[in-house]
Amino acid sequence: MNYGEALKQQRLIRGKSLRAVAEDTGICFQNLSRWERGEVLPNIDFCVKLAKYYGITIEELIDVELP
Repeated sequence: MNYGEALKQQRLIRGKSLRAVAEDTGICFQNLSRWERGEVLPNIDFCVKLAKYYGITIEELIDVELP
């Protein structure tokens, strides 16, 4: 799974729309959409914000295991 799919999966698990996440976090809807489609990488600040919003770690957010 790539990072975009992982971001989308975390959102869908919680039953959130892109618009709801954008409104709740203040992150631009278009940016969220581009990240989920894998067109652009989000910077670490946005990853931290999304991880906190979802109540998970950054590793869980982007579906990676760190040593």
